Amino acid sequence: MSEKSILDYETVELDDNDNSVVIIDQTKLPGKTELIKLHTAQEIWDAIYLLKVRGAPAIGVAAAFGIYVLAKEIAGEIGGDGRFDRFYEEFHEQKDYLNSARPTAVNLSWALNRMEQVCLRVGKETSSIPAVLNALHDEAVEMKEEDIRVCRSIGEYGLSLLKPGDGILTHCNAGQLATCKYGTATAPIYLGHEKGYGFHVFADETRPLLQGARLTAYELQSAGIDVTLICDNMSAMVMKNGWVNAVFVGCDRVASNGDAANKIGTSVVATVAKHYGIPFYVCAPTSTIDLHTPTGREINIEQRPAEEVTQMWYKERMAPEGVKVFNPAFDVTDHDLITAIITEHGIARAPYKKSLADLCQKKWN
Repeated sequence: MSEKSILDYETVELDDNDNSVVIIDQTKLPGKTELIKLHTAQEIWDAIYLLKVRGAPAIGVAAAFGIYVLAKEIAGEIGGDGRFDRFYEEFHEQKDYLNSARPTAVNLSWALNRMEQVCLRVGKETSSIPAVLNALHDEAVEMKEEDIRVCRSIGEYGLSLLKPGDGILTHCNAGQLATCKYGTATAPIYLGHEKGYGFHVFADETRPLLQGARLTAYELQSAGIDVTLICDNMSAMVMKNGWVNAVFVGCDRVASNGDAANKIGTSVVATVAKHYGIPFYVCAPTSTIDLHTPTGREINIEQRPAEEVTQMWYKERMAPEGVKVFNPAFDVTDHDLITAIITEHGIARAPYKKSLADLCQKKWN
């Protein structure tokens, strides 16, 4: 029997019998594949903040399962026949708490708000807490299934922009480990691999948390895809050498004008790609498009601990004690550096204010 691949594991799943969210602890990859169960609000919050579960779509699904798990706990505490207003008050508190874990990725608040809307709708219709729990369960499960459909659709649209034998560069991890299947930026790669396209992928290591080295290179290699790991400061050389035909990245939030927040370093890649005339594509489920945010300037950029830069991956500290550290988790790529934004409903091109609104309208219809 062949050894189980990382792609054979579920990134996020619900254990309803155990009332827990089950995730791969991505801080242990690639050295160790460890599944952990999250039962409490603190455990779920920590898993999101500490990047045990990461990637905007996966965070959204984990949050949906998480708030359902906490809703069951609340119902158990107040009794299944308790008052809905008391249940909702505690539900709302837990929802706000989970939402505070990471501010930049819009999928976290999107998923929690969607679950809250279901809670309110069914609660007002029935005042039945068991009915609310059933509806929350079904909504969370549908979010996971929806994510798989969305990623495959993004992959199909993205693949239409590629040809067999292309070289592709990607940054961070917008792969299966960031979603429930296929990934966003890697979805065209996986679908092309199934068709024998013979892509060659360059994966940026992605300092300081090394998602490209630990996760993207690991999962693509596990899938049998030709992948080469490079340091972040090597992207210009591989582009100049003519080895890259397209750049595909994911994203955590898209402003209405097309500015896109993604893992720190993405805007550097976009700038270099523009210089060498290489198309730069952002793969974004419509759930990450925030039409209420006018431009990237209004996106709240999460600041991470200094230790991630100075010592996290080193046997000994690699920076002087007391040195100042600037460690933003994301940067914003200006819309004029982006060739197109690929969603599950189609490909948006400039002017983005109109094309993104049109694609979101398709989703709502």
